[in-house]
Amino acid sequence: MDLILPLAEQYAAQFTSPEDELLARVHRETNAHPKAHMLSGHTQGAFLTFISRLLQPKRILEIGTFTGYSALCLAKGLASGGQLHTIEYREEDADTAQRNFNLSDDRDKIILHRGNALEIIPALKENWDLVFIDADKTGYIHYYDMLVPTMRKGAVILADNVFFHGEVLEESLKGKNAKAIQAFNEHVRQDKSVEHILLTIRDGLMLILKK
Repeated sequence: MDLILPLAEQYAAQFTSPEDELLARVHRETNAHPKAHMLSGHTQGAFLTFISRLLQPKRILEIGTFTGYSALCLAKGLASGGQLHTIEYREEDADTAQRNFNLSDDRDKIILHRGNALEIIPALKENWDLVFIDADKTGYIHYYDMLVPTMRKGAVILADNVFFHGEVLEESLKGKNAKAIQAFNEHVRQDKSVEHILLTIRDGLMLILKK
């Protein structure tokens, strides 16, 4: 299901600040990946950079690195001395992401972790200013419940794919991922400790602010 008209997406990209050389390269090379649809892409990547630069976070957590594109975007807004921790379960994608990070001016600020995020996050013992969730959909609520209580007032969570390819818009939810995303969206809506807005960017992006 096309949630946004392709021409509208092309027009938005035309009037969005262009990718730098490294992002353009990662974008181009990731298009050959069998799961290329998982890439944040130009417009959403620019949005991630914009939010990060507005917040100027000291600590960013990304759950789901893929080939590193979104981490590279988020790292552009880090405050002086800041760090971005990103977690990837798949070894091959982690290898690709690390190669891409090594080419970045922000390479010393990006720390890649490999493995299960539910095990890695508690061990990091960080207070996150900005979190980007873009991993296994059935894990979204677990990640959210683990993180929100520990985050300071004004911290932000961004959750990707909250339309799940438009499947949450169907009258009858069929797949486990669509059901998991619908449950996550409802979970956030019921949480009185946050304010939230669902943005119609790409496959849906939930912007969540800790009160």
